[in-house]
Amino acid sequence: MPIHLLWGDDSAALERAVNGLIDQVVDPSWSSINLSRLDGAEAGQAQQALEEARTPPFGSGGRLVLLQRSPFCNACPSELADRFEAGLELIPDHCHLLLCNPSKPDGRLRTTKALQKLVKAGAASERSFQLPAVWDGAGQRQLVERTAAELELQLEPAAVDALIDAIGSDSARLSMELQKLALHAESSGFKAITAAAVSSLIEGQASNALQVGDALLEGHVGDAISRLDGLIEAGEPALRIVATLTGQIRGWLWVSLLEQQGERDANVIAKAAGIGNPKRIYVMRKQLKGRPPTRCLKLLGRLLDVEAALKRGAQPGDAFRDGLLG
Repeated sequence: MPIHLLWGDDSAALERAVNGLIDQVVDPSWSSINLSRLDGAEAGQAQQALEEARTPPFGSGGRLVLLQRSPFCNACPSELADRFEAGLELIPDHCHLLLCNPSKPDGRLRTTKALQKLVKAGAASERSFQLPAVWDGAGQRQLVERTAAELELQLEPAAVDALIDAIGSDSARLSMELQKLALHAESSGFKAITAAAVSSLIEGQASNALQVGDALLEGHVGDAISRLDGLIEAGEPALRIVATLTGQIRGWLWVSLLEQQGERDANVIAKAAGIGNPKRIYVMRKQLKGRPPTRCLKLLGRLLDVEAALKRGAQPGDAFRDGLLG
């Protein structure tokens, strides 16, 4: 397949896929001639990629033209779209055009439709690399398991949970830590990475403001403050934490109030609450089970006290303690 479309915000996984395709196609002895790295955000380089993809490779192996930040499936100008469509059938054997973009392809564009037609015909390939949301536990598990599989590593089930707690959705760090854990397992004679190894080798516990909100909803204020201390020590701006927590708790409040009124349609609730993914409503329902809306109102009031203290110049740690424990 001469054309490959890779997209998504998981830059680490996407880069591994790019390097794997380069290793598969390009002979290292001829890489200086047969491998081109271009940037679609630079003037003229998208057109240059189309021209180079039509040039047969020299020597052994194939030619690969990598176009980062490809414009062809996102806001593609009409003239460039004409050149793209005209060039699709002109790519010779052993030449590969690799298009990469962090954004999802715009299905309304004719260039995207032309590519999709080739994908369905088996003349092109498309792969997505999207990071799971911080609230998506199942997605984070899939990320850990997929990354381990790509690196040909075995994980004990408990190790997967430990990595999710320690790293979350940080794909680049996950890959690095897995390679470190693999060396430890090999030197220790283990076939699989264990939860004990994760706990001993990965320093600290990754946290985020949404995990703080989960702890507050559960009534675990001490755990929430501990996580807040970690975020502040890591340099996370205190007002940004407040903004994230406020948005999270306001979303819970909307879901709780609408369900009290008898609304069950997740799409309707998501639209009213300003939540982009309706699937998240099912997760929020589980979190809110047995908790009245007054709990969310009380938490919002406390966060307002924290924000006021921060804007008056209080130290972040003191502001959060006084506001949440008061």
